[in-house]
Amino acid sequence: MKNFPIAVIIERQQLENRWIAEKWEVVGVVPAFDTPALDNVPRRIFADAKREQFLVGGFALELFRDEVDNYHLNITSPIPKVFVMWRLDEDFARPTIVTVSYGEAARFLDSGEQVDGVAMPEEIANWVGDFVNTHYKPAVRKKVRRNDPLTQAREKQVKPS
Repeated sequence: MKNFPIAVIIERQQLENRWIAEKWEVVGVVPAFDTPALDNVPRRIFADAKREQFLVGGFALELFRDEVDNYHLNITSPIPKVFVMWRLDEDFARPTIVTVSYGEAARFLDSGEQVDGVAMPEEIANWVGDFVNTHYKPAVRKKVRRNDPLTQAREKQVKPS
C-alpha cells in the first residue's frame, strides 16, 4: 500500500479565561478507508457544553525512504505517535499535514507551526513497521579517534624510521 488514508479528530474546548476563549487540540487519528479521498469537510462528531470534536478526512500518510531513520525512532519509542500540523483558519483549526516522522514534525515545530502528536493506532503502526523492516539499515558505527595532541606526539616518536 503506497499511502494510508486517515481522518483527524480535532477538539475545541471552551475556556473560562479572560484572555482566551477556546483551545484547539488534535485528540486522535483513525483509518479512513471508507471516506472519499477529497472529503476534508469537518463533521461534528461530539458536542457538550464545554467542548466539541470534529472529524476531518482527506489525509493520507505517505512514507519515504529518506525518512526511514525517523520512522524507526518513532515506531520503537514507548508510545509511537502520528503528528498533525494544523493552522487556525478564521474560527476553525484546520489540519493541514499528517506525518509519522519525528524529523518532519520537529522541522514544523522549529518553523513555528502548531503540531500535536497523538497515539498511533495499531493498523498504522503495523503499516509503518512493515516499511521500517523492509527499508531500515542501521548506520555503521565508526570508532571516533580523539584529537589528543599528546597521544599523537607519542605515536610519532614510536614509529621506526
